[in-house]
Amino acid sequence: MIPIRDTAPCYSKPLVTWGIMAVCIAVFVVMQLLPDALSLRLINLYGMVPVRYTNPHYGLPFDGYLSFLTSLFLHGNWLHLIMNMWFLWIFGDNVEDRMGRLPFLMFYLICGLLATFLQWIFDPNLAIPVVGASGAIAGILAAYFFLYPLERVVVWIPILFLPIVIHVPAIAFLGLWVMVQLHSATTSVLFDDVAAADVAWWAHLGGFIAGSILYRLFLREQPTEKNDSF
Repeated sequence: MIPIRDTAPCYSKPLVTWGIMAVCIAVFVVMQLLPDALSLRLINLYGMVPVRYTNPHYGLPFDGYLSFLTSLFLHGNWLHLIMNMWFLWIFGDNVEDRMGRLPFLMFYLICGLLATFLQWIFDPNLAIPVVGASGAIAGILAAYFFLYPLERVVVWIPILFLPIVIHVPAIAFLGLWVMVQLHSATTSVLFDDVAAADVAWWAHLGGFIAGSILYRLFLREQPTEKNDSF
């Protein structure tokens, strides 16, 4: 199921959501324009490589854990970027609306940091960079899950490319998303699935868990119409 839009009303312009999207897209475009060798070097430098912190003798310079933050703005390919930005576009505006801009930004970054940390804990010897906004966006999905459980998500079911569009409750759509992440994460641990390493499943779960616990701390009062305040 591919989400198209949601039905939850939004009363303010999601400037932080747009800003995060703009930064991620700009960084990705710049990385694509660089020579491959330099781009790969930057990915290894600013992506979170778990073994860098687990084994200091591996050869990667210690960066003071800076990559836990910078990795949130890097993406591996166009599909990775588009999927993350699409989910942020659909669900981020409403969560930002309920939190306010600065609290939303703090919530986003904290969820991303905790998500990346959990990925390190569960895969400490991984020698490839973990990049992407997925963990932080998973925190946004968690907040949406609890704030708008009965709102409808309009989804496209791509069966033979037919225009099959249905409305499903957010609690069902996001609940299914969580179950897929949990299944994939536990499978990668139990069966040491090499292919599963291409996706940071534990970061997804870590972000969702962090968002589920922390979102209440960042909420403001119910939004009013045309409320653009921080």
